[in-house]
Amino acid sequence: MKKLKPDLPSRAAAVAALARRRLITDNCVNARRAFTILELTIVVGLIVFLSILAVPALNSRKSADELNKAANTIKGVLDQARSYAQANNTYTWVGFYEEDVSYPPTNPAPTPAGNGRLVMAIMASKDGTFPTTAGTINPTTLTQVGSIVKIDNMHLPLFTVGTGTGDTFDTRPALQNDPVVGYNDSRFGELNTSPTAPTTISSYPFQYIVDGKTQYTFTKTLRFAPTGENRINSTYDVRRVVEIGLVQTRGALVPTSYAGNVAAIQIGGFNGDVKVYKK
Repeated sequence: MKKLKPDLPSRAAAVAALARRRLITDNCVNARRAFTILELTIVVGLIVFLSILAVPALNSRKSADELNKAANTIKGVLDQARSYAQANNTYTWVGFYEEDVSYPPTNPAPTPAGNGRLVMAIMASKDGTFPTTAGTINPTTLTQVGSIVKIDNMHLPLFTVGTGTGDTFDTRPALQNDPVVGYNDSRFGELNTSPTAPTTISSYPFQYIVDGKTQYTFTKTLRFAPTGENRINSTYDVRRVVEIGLVQTRGALVPTSYAGNVAAIQIGGFNGDVKVYKK
């Protein structure tokens, strides 16, 4: 019986045809998968547009976080001063000072007064007594409580007083309205300008001393008694609430309006409880 020989040319042609079909199919798939220059341009444009929209939102969130952190830091200092006074049956003083933030934090203190960096310190009476004579408190009678606190890019402003009708920033408890000075003897703000709050300096300022050198002299203070009650500048009448305003700055530049991203820290005059109101 005669064997049939393979038809090699026909088989080769079939293989070649199959390869061409696969090549055409792959090219079509790749063409469908690939981006044209126009499509790439549109995609890049959308990414840039969305990024532009996102930047203000991210900056706003960052500013809010920084303000929240600063407000909680101030609250922590006040809580620490009150707790120390009560736990040790003594008097404590919290000093407030605002300096020019354009100077580096490492600049030898005292840095010139200005805007943009809040400085706070706590001192306590060693023997639990209050000075009997007005004047700078003798440093040897005081002990430092905690570390000095410096908060950059923050300013103490004077806000419109709350209405006292609710529990928001705008409706927060109202301050005491005194004859002549109004609300300013119930709060701390604009420490280096006029009008300023409180309206006078303390009759009992205290010094922050490092290695025998006076770094700061705090002339605007809040004194806590062993009972937890507090008095501005040691001698003011006890207020129902004392307020510390807070707003973020751009370096030493202070905002001219306070529409949002602001905080008011209020301290109960009799119990020393601290609450933060934000907007």
